[in-house]
Amino acid sequence: MSKAGTVCGRGNLPADSTSFVGRKPDVAEVKHLLTRARLVTLTGVGGVGKTRLAVQTAAGLVRAFPDGVWLVELAGLQDPALVAHTVLEALGVHDETGRNPAAVLADHLRDRRLLVVLDNCEHLLDACATLVHDLLRAAPGLRLLATSRERLALAGEHLWPVSPLPLPESGQPLSGGAWLRYPALTLFAERAAAVDPGFAVTAENQDRVAEVCRLLAGIPLAIELAAVRLRVLTLPELEAGLGDCFRLPGTVKRGGEPRHQTLLAAVDWSFALCGPAERHLWVRASVFAGAFDLRAAERVCTGDGLPAAELRDRLAGLVEKSVLIRETDGDRQRFRLLEPLRQFGRGKLDESGEAPVVLHRMRDHYLELAERSERAWFGPEQAEIFRRTRLEHANLRAALEHSLTVPGELATGLRLASTLWYYWAGCGVFGEGRYWLDRALALAPEPSGERAKALWVNGYIATLQGDTAAAVEMLEECRSYAVGSGDEVALAYATHRLGCNLLVGDDVGDAKTLFEEAQDRYRQLGELNSNVMLAGVELAVASIFLGDLDRAGELCEEACATGGVHGEQWARAYAIYVKALVALGRGDHDRAAEHGRHCLRVKSTFHDLLGIVLAIEVLAWNEAARERWEPAATMLGSAQRIWQAVGFPMFGSRHFGAPHGACEARARRALGEGAFETAFRRGGEFALEEAITYALGDAPPSPTAEPERATPLTDREQEVAVLIADGRSNQEIADRLVISRRTAEGHVNRILRKLGFDSRAQVAAWAARNSQVPAP
Repeated sequence: MSKAGTVCGRGNLPADSTSFVGRKPDVAEVKHLLTRARLVTLTGVGGVGKTRLAVQTAAGLVRAFPDGVWLVELAGLQDPALVAHTVLEALGVHDETGRNPAAVLADHLRDRRLLVVLDNCEHLLDACATLVHDLLRAAPGLRLLATSRERLALAGEHLWPVSPLPLPESGQPLSGGAWLRYPALTLFAERAAAVDPGFAVTAENQDRVAEVCRLLAGIPLAIELAAVRLRVLTLPELEAGLGDCFRLPGTVKRGGEPRHQTLLAAVDWSFALCGPAERHLWVRASVFAGAFDLRAAERVCTGDGLPAAELRDRLAGLVEKSVLIRETDGDRQRFRLLEPLRQFGRGKLDESGEAPVVLHRMRDHYLELAERSERAWFGPEQAEIFRRTRLEHANLRAALEHSLTVPGELATGLRLASTLWYYWAGCGVFGEGRYWLDRALALAPEPSGERAKALWVNGYIATLQGDTAAAVEMLEECRSYAVGSGDEVALAYATHRLGCNLLVGDDVGDAKTLFEEAQDRYRQLGELNSNVMLAGVELAVASIFLGDLDRAGELCEEACATGGVHGEQWARAYAIYVKALVALGRGDHDRAAEHGRHCLRVKSTFHDLLGIVLAIEVLAWNEAARERWEPAATMLGSAQRIWQAVGFPMFGSRHFGAPHGACEARARRALGEGAFETAFRRGGEFALEEAITYALGDAPPSPTAEPERATPLTDREQEVAVLIADGRSNQEIADRLVISRRTAEGHVNRILRKLGFDSRAQVAAWAARNSQVPAP
């Protein structure tokens, strides 16, 4: 089975922003565990350092996993149904087919060797356990490293309890620099020196430092929160404050693990030392599921004890206290609460009774952001809107979850889910968009304007996924409601999207009629946006199928002119794709190539897989028309792989598919079966970025060319290259390395792709010249 989706790079591990103290033996042990077990779970209390240990371990294993090491952050996710979606997103796997995301993941991982870190599983334990169980069964080359306060309780799971940092015993002498042997004290010293450059552990203060770390039970997060207080406190004041805190009645609640209670007390003490406005900010910021910007903080967190004029200073104060993490996004700043501190803040928010108000503000802020973005989408800011919406994905999920779970908010949930059509349909997020829209429509079945918009948006997405029956049902309901209620806007959109459904179903004449009707309705309403532009572009496609190239060309010129006036790129790129079809139909191959590449460049900006694969298809057809058979076959292979992540190839349509079939048949005859399959397989091995690069003409070296600088082979690929040079078959390589034949074939194909070759002999000769593997 071929691999679903695409992978970007060899991993996504974050760079270290601070030093990693005292866990080298743990890293070595967890690495060793991963050589024996396919699932290792790091357990321990919040703040003990599970995430840092997991990331450090994973970073040391990058060379061992040729398909990458990937971090999946689950802390901000609340809906168990989205765990698989989140893993797909983290791995850079694009799939818009509507298939079960867990099945897509299993298909994608089946023949790969990679390590996935699932971070913060405890609040989604059942969903994580189910997914992990299924993936481990499907993908023999997969290793999983999980972090959780509780075990996943799966067969074969190996646990590694993450303990606090080692401490000296009470009363133990620390003379002669003995404190350096204790990572807890080293961590305190490093973090304290970062805020007070004059601070150092000395013979005079080392016992006091040790006592502070003992009070904090060696928990790294607690130590870091305390150390930054040396900006304003002396070391004796810090020790006394912590001692008083832990001795206060009621500070530590009954029950619970003592270390958890220690962290809670330390965080509570840190919270108490904040000013009132900082405490308000900390507590209210806990409603954000991901990082947030200044505008969001102003909208959600200010008022009632936190004046807007003080917000910047209070944000800076919490950053200085290590409560907030500051992240940069170009020239903008974003802020994030560490997960244990977010959970603490959320508990305080619930206790205060403010939670409903603050959550409502949060939801309203992201609804307003989505609606502003929807309006601005028809303009020159589309690429920035795509980037910003991706940054806010976690917070948009939180806003949707709030709207669909709080009584009386369902209409707003429908509104938000449908407003985000530009992200779901325009930026390759079909699966999750369909999830939220299906859920909102099921919860709010009563006829309404909000439901009508959600119906046509969801019907549009279902059509693109190839789920035409569901699309027709939703669009007919929308049209029926619109006719009965007099909702002319909903009627125009429903008519338009029913036309799309007919077009991909090869009912071209009726589709043309509906597109023309929709255009008339849009004009009467004064409606003009990217969707309206698409009605003209889709009418142009119908015109091509009906043999009217002139009409198609006129419609595309009109759409391009509209896009040019407004700075719109996304829908305009589809018009340029149709212009490529028109040019190809007229035999103007240079113009067809120019238009196809233009469309591809724009669509890659938005990660719009449908636009990307359509552009690659037309470029392949154009190469075949020029009798450039090998590039045509290679691009057909890369398109085939992308179609698996989009839906039915060429929508399963006879009209859309005819040029594809003709291109493949001609290339196969011209090249011969063997050469065609070689080129087709080569294209099928391209990652998404490689497929785009090849189709744009910035191709990897041809199979007969020697690369100037080949991509370095991994250790395992070098082993395989040695065996290739030794004349071993794929089955012999599999037997020698104790891997499956399919995995061996995957290694061989990656080596050929990296070196730009198509034969084992070329690999052997290259190896001899480069002294990387022995000559045969």
